[in-house]
Amino acid sequence: MVLVPTPTLADVADAVGVSRTTVSNAYNRPDQLSAGLRDRILAAAARLGYPGPDPVARGLRRGRTGMFGLVYDQPLSYLFTDPAILQFMGGLARVWDDAGVSLALLPSLHPDDAGTAVLATAAVDGVVSICEVADDARVAALVARRLPFVTVDAGESSGRCRVGIDDRGASAEATRHLLELGHRRLAVVALPRGGEGGGGGFDVTAPRVGAGPVPFTVAGARLRGVRDAVEVAGLGWSTVPVVAVPLLEPPRATGRRVGGLLLDRADRPTGIVAMSDELAAGVLDAAAERGVEVPGQLSVVGFDDTPTATAVRPALTTVHQPMSEKGEVAARLLLDGAPPTVARLPTELRVRASTGPAPRGG
Repeated sequence: MVLVPTPTLADVADAVGVSRTTVSNAYNRPDQLSAGLRDRILAAAARLGYPGPDPVARGLRRGRTGMFGLVYDQPLSYLFTDPAILQFMGGLARVWDDAGVSLALLPSLHPDDAGTAVLATAAVDGVVSICEVADDARVAALVARRLPFVTVDAGESSGRCRVGIDDRGASAEATRHLLELGHRRLAVVALPRGGEGGGGGFDVTAPRVGAGPVPFTVAGARLRGVRDAVEVAGLGWSTVPVVAVPLLEPPRATGRRVGGLLLDRADRPTGIVAMSDELAAGVLDAAAERGVEVPGQLSVVGFDDTPTATAVRPALTTVHQPMSEKGEVAARLLLDGAPPTVARLPTELRVRASTGPAPRGG
């Protein structure tokens, strides 16, 4: 097989009898040429099969690529399957579509040398990061590059332009709802552990997972919120089982498996706080498999208020957070150059059919 070289800008210039700068102007600065000359250049390019200037190289020369990056620490498939992140991405897309900005997905970027190396070389004009690890090396890489960036659902040390919600307060409100219904045997289905194998229970003191601190800012804040409500109610935090597993399977399957562990306990909880709607839906699946009536014998609260919350039966009581608006706010802030901003969006507990009064003795 004979490989035919791709025509270059110089080939077009030779064919028309003009300089390479003139050919470049035909694409990048058409106002510098007469209409007739530009038409001759474009016709010669079409005849030769010249595809035009490389948009990435052209953008790098100008210092702009017309592209923003979305940095996320989950696999690429998660971006297209998780209902909450899909709503967030929809918000980003609506703003950037109107602005003519393209989106580069940078998934599975961990706070290690490989992840920071990608950020150091990515051909983007700015970044929205929805990685939720505290003390993140990725933030340091963005600062060192002097690239505008907005962090979402991250801690106070994650940069000067941040978007999020009061995860701790919202989780406390959800827990208080169960306590006000009379539930005293509570349990928590937590967001997945970061990097640990196996499942089982763990104590939350700072909060802590196993022998070390919770590495995820959202998970930590929501667990603290549950603990706040439990302790204000005069209950012992050490009596509340908190269970989580690594994200090795779809979250609903995780919730079903972990929910089953809780419901099979001799002292089965009557109220479960789940840290996402997908986890909560899995708990409902586990309850249905065991013939546990919801909300007669078990009440379940979720978090996010994704379409899953109203699709399951019974419909899920959950914390509504404006995921789409969160994406829109982050997108606009990055368009504005990521000015020093802390945007905290409101949440609301939406009570539906999955919660009710505690059963006698619960």
